[in-house]
Amino acid sequence: MTSAAVPEPASPRRRGRPGYDQATILRTAVDLFNRRGYDATSMGDLAKELGLTKAAIYHHVDGKEQLLSAALDDALDELTTAVTEATQPSSDLSAYERLRSVVRRSVEVLMAHQSSVTLLLRVRGNSEVELAALQRRRWLDDQLAELVAQAAREGSLRADIPPRLVSRLLFGMVNSLVEWYHADGTYEPGTVADAVTDLAFDGLRAH
Repeated sequence: MTSAAVPEPASPRRRGRPGYDQATILRTAVDLFNRRGYDATSMGDLAKELGLTKAAIYHHVDGKEQLLSAALDDALDELTTAVTEATQPSSDLSAYERLRSVVRRSVEVLMAHQSSVTLLLRVRGNSEVELAALQRRRWLDDQLAELVAQAAREGSLRADIPPRLVSRLLFGMVNSLVEWYHADGTYEPGTVADAVTDLAFDGLRAH
């Protein structure tokens, strides 16, 4: 390598309409998929919604399936991290405390990523991307069920309800928020998260 200074490369000229980037395109696509259905939405529909040409969109993404994959990752990644952390053994926190914490965290994640979670809950496994997302959802169910079982063995939760059923009911309660929660509505996110957690665990706690 010589000591001569290497000139800075010229910044590539950005194609497409100013003001639109991949994040904006993804957000608009998710909203459109939720309104029209993923299968019924074309790249032409998305271009019309954005006021762009299809060529301008393809500057940012390869196609509709890439947008779906990114949206489902947005719905699942943060929750996967939260569940993974909660299932790690801890000398400081009981399984019950970790379970309660991850349920509250799942409410916060859903409210922060509501459009993507809504789309996730509508996939039926019609493509490899959807099948992969469903497999990740099953993994989350399995992990939460094991945490429920640990809490029951500790004596913190009632043991007369199968852990897998408890897991599905807990996630079902959380996921129901997509049907009515609005970020600009009556309830603050913290209020909703506290209410869901308190309602769930006051009924599950062992006596």
